[in-house]
Amino acid sequence: MEAPIARPKYSHSILPYMNTPLIKVLIGQRRVGKSYLLLQLMAMDKKAPGKLIFIDREHEDFRHITTDIVLTEYIRTQATEAPGLINYLMVDEVQEIDQFENSIRSFAAKANFDVYITGSNSEMLSTELSTRLGGRYIEIPVFGLDFSEFLTFHGLSADEKALDAFLKYGGMPFLKNLPLTDEVVFDYLRTVFNSIVYTDVITRYSVRNLDFMDRLTRFLADNIGSLLNAKRISEYLKSQKISISINTIMDYLSYLTHSQIIHVVRRLDIKGKRIFEVGEKYYFQDIGIRNAIAGFRAADIGKIMENCIFHHLVSHGYKVWIGQIDNLEIDFVAERRNERTYIQVAYLIADQATHDREFGNLLQIQDNYPKMVVTLHAPDGASTDGIEHWSLLRFLTHFGK
Repeated sequence: MEAPIARPKYSHSILPYMNTPLIKVLIGQRRVGKSYLLLQLMAMDKKAPGKLIFIDREHEDFRHITTDIVLTEYIRTQATEAPGLINYLMVDEVQEIDQFENSIRSFAAKANFDVYITGSNSEMLSTELSTRLGGRYIEIPVFGLDFSEFLTFHGLSADEKALDAFLKYGGMPFLKNLPLTDEVVFDYLRTVFNSIVYTDVITRYSVRNLDFMDRLTRFLADNIGSLLNAKRISEYLKSQKISISINTIMDYLSYLTHSQIIHVVRRLDIKGKRIFEVGEKYYFQDIGIRNAIAGFRAADIGKIMENCIFHHLVSHGYKVWIGQIDNLEIDFVAERRNERTYIQVAYLIADQATHDREFGNLLQIQDNYPKMVVTLHAPDGASTDGIEHWSLLRFLTHFGK
């Protein structure tokens, strides 16, 4: 059997909490490898012998577990009471079980249980976890493969050819089992997208206007990196002879963000240190899914780069905002462990005007945090007035590690 491929940045985050009373909660879009990580952790951890109770709500053997009462009864039939043995309880896509928290809290309180749950709906999990689980949990966000993981999964070297493949196909882990060709990969990614939308959007929120959901998703895919709000989307739709209320647009945007197909990024006033109430950007959790929806075009490379940099930042634990200083925009303000980096993204620096815009915006920020411009290609060690110039390949293989 092929050895499992490790994802150390997640295992290192979870291992310290194994065999503790805390409920370990893995949250992320479907198909990003949450259950795989849990099973891999069991193979890695040797602290205590025990029994694995793994409940996969997407598998037909467990679809009858729809309430906390049924969940509790099933766990009791599977658990061991042998002295010294730990029951490693892992429930995948727990949000599918009504009032799951009653059962989960009960077993987490037992000395012979170590509890892990995963979910793909941020509204049902992250927003309400403190109340539902009584504060006794640790939350670990899980994302699709970053570029370094993509190289490991596919056995590739860190070169331009591999980067091109990553920008086109993204980082869904299952792609390692498929030939990296447009027809095969995009067919698979469209299937994944449709499954997520049907399960986590249409069914969960009783969405009826499927045509609008499709148009909205395509609009977001075409407008990565653009400042958007419900009013602007409404005006665009009216230009297309489509009349949808702003409230409906806001609802549908929230459905897509809760399912984690897309992520919303707010604007930060760098001088005033306040978050703007309106005007945000949307990025896809997986750029491959975005390309499967909107098509992969060379003209979109700037948008695609920006989405990949966003994904890299959040998957390495950064909080991310869109920066604004006076009337100038900074593509990303990334913060981790009280350290901040300002990042501008451009496909290339083709002329002096582009150079002045990308570097000049950063020069307006009067603090000592690192500042950088990332382009598809850049000379090694290049900088202007203390602002570093990185290539995308260097950024995705070295930044934040």
